[in-house]
Amino acid sequence: MSPRSDRRPARAERQRRIVDHVLEQGFAAVSELVEMSDVSVMTVHRDLDDLAGRGLLRRVRGGVSALPTSVFESSSDFRMQRQAAAKESLARAALQFVESGMSVMLDDSTTVLALARLLEPVGPLTVISNYRQALEALRDASDVGFLMLGGAYSRTHDSFIGPSSESGLDSYSVDVVFQSTSTIDTERAYHQEQDVVQVKRAMLRAGNRRVLMIDGTKVGRTSLHHFAHLADFTDVILTPDVEPTVRDAIAEHTTVHVADGSHEPGRLHGA
Repeated sequence: MSPRSDRRPARAERQRRIVDHVLEQGFAAVSELVEMSDVSVMTVHRDLDDLAGRGLLRRVRGGVSALPTSVFESSSDFRMQRQAAAKESLARAALQFVESGMSVMLDDSTTVLALARLLEPVGPLTVISNYRQALEALRDASDVGFLMLGGAYSRTHDSFIGPSSESGLDSYSVDVVFQSTSTIDTERAYHQEQDVVQVKRAMLRAGNRRVLMIDGTKVGRTSLHHFAHLADFTDVILTPDVEPTVRDAIAEHTTVHVADGSHEPGRLHGA
């Protein structure tokens, strides 16, 4: 491995820590981030320039500030940096619902992207998605046929978003749809953007089995728009940090599975 590639994980982890810190505090001075990161002032400035250029933070005099929460939640780049271990656990649990020969639809959530990265060995499969990152994950998988949904390209989401009549969603019926969303309570799923909600609802209509993948940080909260009732999903996969009483309440509406935190393939527990 080259010295440059050796540095990439450290840089990515450092930038994740900077984003998390600024999001929690609202503002951070450059000197504060230098001390926290244990790197030079110039290195921190380069990190901040990179993060600001990707739309994750806002450069202000003397430091950096957090953008509105809705901007963070919309950004594909930011979402890919959050809850990586939980997404991996959910993805390995969701993999048990996929069998060779199936047609699979994936939304543009980074949680479901973690599943996309595990699909190649299961082929042959037909995968349908509006998420460019899902295409990137599977474009070299010779045993996976990939159909990209249409619509207007959103740089923020890195996906194609539009009415089902434009996206082609109305023409599909698939074995299983995998989705995630911004937040859920014990009865409903929510998302902060109306245009994304419309795409997700159309995807739900296309699936015979409909699987929602949710980590514990999203449970017990609401967002601006009601997306679906949890009864609209055949299955909900949760991470182990969701309280048993909450899992039981969700299980009144759908089949609940708890992802095993060990990250071993195919490990799932009932509610």
